[in-house]
Amino acid sequence: MTTATLTSKGQITIPADVRRALNVQTGDRVEFVQVQPGRFELVAATRSVRELKGMFGKPARTLSVEDMNRVIAEQGAKAGLRSGRAK
Repeated sequence: MTTATLTSKGQITIPADVRRALNVQTGDRVEFVQVQPGRFELVAATRSVRELKGMFGKPARTLSVEDMNRVIAEQGAKAGLRSGRAK
């Protein structure tokens, strides 16, 4: 198991083998994602959102903002009924 020590300034140095495995370098960002109480994952945040373009193909159909708002309202109303809260 690889370990690191927290400094008095709240900083840690990510060990070299972990940096290599995550493919992160000086200046790259990492995210701490809570996966359960008291447990986090360290995730490399080195990819731009723009790189995701085209990854999922074109949608089968497009919706207007009005259609999206209507569906959100309908689902919210259903969720309120399921939880016993009348809207």
